[in-house]
This record gives sequence, C-alpha cells and structure tokens, in this order.
Amino acid sequence: MSWVERAGLAALHRLPPEAAHDLSLTLLARGLVPLPGAPVTSPRLQTRLAGLNLANPVGLAAGYDKNARALGALTRAGFGFVEVGAATPRAQPGNPRPRLFRLSADHAVINRFGFNNEGAPAICARLAARAPSDVPVGLNVGANKDSADRAADFADVTGLCAAHVDFLTVNVSSPNTERLRDLQGAAALSQLLAGVVQAREDSGAARPPIFVKIAPDLDDGALTETAAAILDSGVDGIIATNTTLSRTGLRDEQADQAGGLSGAPLFDRSTRVLARLYRQTQGRLPIIGVGGIGSAQQAWDKIAAGATAVQVYSALVYEGLSLVPRIAAGLDEMAQQAGLGHLSDLTGRDADRWSA
Repeated sequence: MSWVERAGLAALHRLPPEAAHDLSLTLLARGLVPLPGAPVTSPRLQTRLAGLNLANPVGLAAGYDKNARALGALTRAGFGFVEVGAATPRAQPGNPRPRLFRLSADHAVINRFGFNNEGAPAICARLAARAPSDVPVGLNVGANKDSADRAADFADVTGLCAAHVDFLTVNVSSPNTERLRDLQGAAALSQLLAGVVQAREDSGAARPPIFVKIAPDLDDGALTETAAAILDSGVDGIIATNTTLSRTGLRDEQADQAGGLSGAPLFDRSTRVLARLYRQTQGRLPIIGVGGIGSAQQAWDKIAAGATAVQVYSALVYEGLSLVPRIAAGLDEMAQQAGLGHLSDLTGRDADRWSA
C-alpha cells in the first residue's frame, strides 16, 4: 500500500462510515483515485466463468457501487469482474441511518442498508451507457421492501436490465429486508428462479449468466434443498455467501449492531458453506466464493474449497483498492510455486476438509 493510499484511508476513517463510502464513490467517479488500469493477468489466472472470460478471478462484490455510479473507474481498478447493485424495480431509501458500522477491532463491517438504491430504470440506464470494457459487469437484483410479489420483482428487474449486463445475480439472501431469506426455501426459490430465467429469455438479451447468492446461515438440510433447487432451475452458478447474522467471536464495541456481518470473521463460515455446496453440486455449476477474503492466501483457500472465482468488498475498507492486484499477483505466484498450469486445477482440492 502506498503512502497516498494509506493517508486516504486514514482520512476516510475519520468520517462516519456511510459518508466515507459515498465520498470514496464520488472520488472514483470523478477520476480522483489512482488506479492500476489493466488487471493483473497470466495464463494461470485467466478464468472462464459461466461463459465469461476473466483476466483474473478476483471480482468486486455487490453493495459498494449500488447505483452504478463509478463503473468506468471500477473496471480500471484491477478487478477481473465487477458486480453493482442491488437494484430493485422501484427506488427506495433503505433503512434509517446510521446503518453502516466499521468493526475495526475485527476487520469487519456490519450493514443494514436494506436495498437502498435509485431503482432499476436509473441503474440500467447507466449500465446501458457504460463505455466498452473487457471487464465483465454484472447486476445484483433485489426486491422492494413493500412489494406484494417479491418473486415478480426479480423477474421485472431481469427483464429490464438483462440486455445491458454481462451477468445477473439473484439476491435472496440479504438479511436486511424482512423475510427476504424465506425465498431460499426450495419451493419458493424454484418458482422465483423459473420466473427470472423466463424473463431473461423473453428479454431478447444474449443470455447473460444468472447466479444465485445464498446466505451463510443455512443449516445442512436447508443447504441441500437450496442446492437441489438451484441445480434444477437452469441458472448458471452460485455465489457463496452473503453476510451473516452470527456474531461469534467478535471483539469490537459495535458488535451488537443489527444487520449483516461481513469481513474477516465471516471467512470460515462462508468457506464451509462454499465447500458443502461444491460437494453437493459435484462441480456442475461454478461457484463464486465471497466472504472474509483479505489476502491471496484466503482467495487461494476459497478456490481450494470449490470456487471458480472470488469476490472482495469489506477488506477494501481496511486495505484499499491496491489489495485487488496484490491478491491477483499473489495467486499467480502461489500457482506457479505449486506447479499448477492453471488455477482451475486447484478448484475443490480441499472441499472435503473445509466441509467437514
């Protein structure tokens, strides 16, 4: 990390978390943040993910750029792929502030945003107008809090935006919209995904892959049912996992805040779920591993547990955007030292150990 980045992070941390979040996006959108440009890549890192070609397997998780305000900058920040959103059919303010909390002692974050966003029409207009890039950009899709038919919300956003994105993520696992996680049940999820897949087909888009993002708090029985529903649905992959409601082992004085916990304490829990999903799906669908990644070693561990690619977000609060090329370069070096021709040779190697 350069002294400039270190000073910038220190200044942002003097602000309330949501103000710092918004300011960082504004600085990125205005071109005021130094960026590496092209992502770190090599033959070992180049990844095929559900039909997408990635220069490296390190992506940005949804939630940072909810409204697709800084797409140009984020596609030059070293990521192999970028996910924005979540977008809901109608704009909504989300939950009352404060709703974002840094847990510095735990290298963690708690948020209870509640799908605050400007609405799918505005977000998809920005996605449609974005400059061409070799970095795939996807959209996280959510449902309005006051919707009478949340399953229909997912289909509506898919139909509106499918032609303007490289992939879509069905987010049924945010803990910050009441009863949203109920949609992870097998019957409800099957019906919802059928509607989303049909909306994609009806949109006339070039069939962007659809991923399903699940929670890290499912028990083994629910996880098995969810995996079966996803396999039967015709979607293209899984993202494991969203934030957790668990507070085990936290030290920070803000640990009792309501909302979803992300960052370092989520790593083990989310990686166990990832490995169990890999075993249950027998590698038939690619899995994006997210949750607690803050180093190349942790990205390596996610891939060994069953991931094809990974995403980061909360660690950027503490490590800055320079973390992205550091992880990619570290993965390349580790793969070379291990004698791997490609990182895909690592996928699932430790799934049995992690799922135990």
